[in-house]
Amino acid sequence: MWGWYNGDAGIENMRRQKRKVEVVSWNIAPESISLVILAIIWVYSRKGSHIPTLKNRMFQGCLTVTFSAMLTNIISTVMIYRYETVPLWLTWTVTTIYFVLTPLMGLVYFLYSISVIYSEETAKNKIMGFGLIPGILYSVLILLNPITKNIFYIDEAQGYVRGSLIEVTYVVFYAYCAASIVTVLANRKRIDSKIYRILSTFPVLAVLVIIVQQFFPDIILSGSAATCAMLIIYLHLQNKQISMDYLTNVPNRQELLNMLSLTLNRHPETQFTLVVVSLREFRQINNVCGQNIGDEFLKAVCRFLCDLGKEGSVYRFNGDEFAVLFTEESDDLIRKYVRSIMKRMELPWTVGNYQFNLSAVIGIIRHKDVEDTLEHIINAIEYAVYQAKSGKNGQVCYCDEEVLRKLRRRQQLMQILKEKLDDRSFEMYYQPIYSVESGTFNYAESLTRMNDTPIGPVYPSEFIPIAEETGMIIDITYAVLDKVCAFVNGLMEEHIPIEAVHVNFPAVQFTQPDLEEKVMEIIRRNGTPPSAIKIEFTESTLAESTQAVTEFTLRMLEHGIKMGLDDFGTGYSNIATVINIPFGTVKLDKSLVWVSMENEKSALAVKNLSRTFKELGMKVVAEGVETEEQRKLVVDFGVDQIQGYFYAKPMPEEEMEEFMLQKDERYALKRA
Repeated sequence: MWGWYNGDAGIENMRRQKRKVEVVSWNIAPESISLVILAIIWVYSRKGSHIPTLKNRMFQGCLTVTFSAMLTNIISTVMIYRYETVPLWLTWTVTTIYFVLTPLMGLVYFLYSISVIYSEETAKNKIMGFGLIPGILYSVLILLNPITKNIFYIDEAQGYVRGSLIEVTYVVFYAYCAASIVTVLANRKRIDSKIYRILSTFPVLAVLVIIVQQFFPDIILSGSAATCAMLIIYLHLQNKQISMDYLTNVPNRQELLNMLSLTLNRHPETQFTLVVVSLREFRQINNVCGQNIGDEFLKAVCRFLCDLGKEGSVYRFNGDEFAVLFTEESDDLIRKYVRSIMKRMELPWTVGNYQFNLSAVIGIIRHKDVEDTLEHIINAIEYAVYQAKSGKNGQVCYCDEEVLRKLRRRQQLMQILKEKLDDRSFEMYYQPIYSVESGTFNYAESLTRMNDTPIGPVYPSEFIPIAEETGMIIDITYAVLDKVCAFVNGLMEEHIPIEAVHVNFPAVQFTQPDLEEKVMEIIRRNGTPPSAIKIEFTESTLAESTQAVTEFTLRMLEHGIKMGLDDFGTGYSNIATVINIPFGTVKLDKSLVWVSMENEKSALAVKNLSRTFKELGMKVVAEGVETEEQRKLVVDFGVDQIQGYFYAKPMPEEEMEEFMLQKDERYALKRA
């Protein structure tokens, strides 16, 4: 970028050599080789990003100007060397073009640097506008040179002769070099360190080339420096690997985001449709056949999508997801495209000796609103795919107003969850657990509620899945544990007897490397007896993280904390796994209670399970008990504890304290 302008010195040296009866020939071999290398870079760069961003256009401009300057440098040198035989008008023309282009290489590289550094259109346009002024004035000076002869002139008697203002060519070039260096240094903190290093490489190049040129004045090295600059830029900033997916050889997700961003910024009124095809359960193919065969299936699907649509419209959106961008196609054509995809997915896919039926879901969004942002569009299409995977809207989910309404509510809930987490303002409810033998309520389950929000009460069935998907459930669980410890301490201060409060832990909690330390830190900080906390998790958690759960259970027992298995009977774990883990309690899912009311065989099986768990030293809790008939049934099962609306609903802390104070009188008649 910085050090290749030395052509005039070469031309002047050429003139001197002619007068010395051509003792030494001008060596343009490095320039010629560099020109070939630059041509190769140019060809390969055409396979990269096709997005018409300013950065990409400026890179192509750099290539064009550099190639043209190097070519005219070579041709002009040869013509001046043979000025006696080559028509003077032709030598004048080529040399003038060379003088225009070579110093202006500094301009195009300066403009490229600006396009990389600045994203704000206003700042970018202002700097580029000022940057063009010296280049325009210089170009006018060169175009007037055939009349003024201030830069150079060529005649039959003397050949090439320097003009009085020849130094202007150096001043213009190095002024742009200096401007580029200053701009890069001034923006060091706002640009990526990698980009900074790349843009800072060229001053070193300039110095090296100038030094080498002084030792070898008969060798043209301007093209070598220019080619090195273009090669560095191509490899690190314009390489097609940056914008293309290495596996499928289609543009990647970032390229799609760049294209959408450019469209929204330049032409927000332009309508387009984005379709995302998501393969379902593709991981199974990798598990069965291996990664290599799985990659071949992905490439086969990608080829099908490319053959089906317009060239360049397919993008690798995620691992097993592809996006198709429609910019001019009609709705009928898009619907036909989607139908063709779903029809093809009904047929098996074959790769080598492997054949599988692949299923897919499709999310679709149409951009119509000029107020749409890139973030909104991506969130909407990902939510449409999520909805399609849930099966609530079929295999194809069009992001219509209803879906967008759900998405907006989802985003609202995410914001509310963040705020609740920041200020620890989750409401805690507690549901008493009845002990059959003693007729007391010395246990309770903690439950999180969000009744006070800007959009009204939100049920756990809605906000818990969102908390789990976003990962916020981890910190929410720690916050809940902290609140439960404070609640237990409050009961003890009031001399209200409580054995333990159950706290639910989600599956993702067991992925935390410092789970044990974090749990114990919260309990110790509150000064709560460890035995007053019982950690519960579901069967699905046990099935998903058997080893992690087992190890954590054993460590908690060392601290005096017992674990409980929640929702047993939902079908996620086998009995062998359960009996090998020292649980304190096992909760029978309400579905087991309800089905036992209607089926004697089911009732017998549940009764035997309860007996087995008790013989293994576990307490059995029946949850979801709402009627007298259900109460009698679970008592007959031999359960130790009962939880359900029959005895008490979940209630806030103050109400729970009042309940615990009056429990003996209120529930004496309901003891079995």
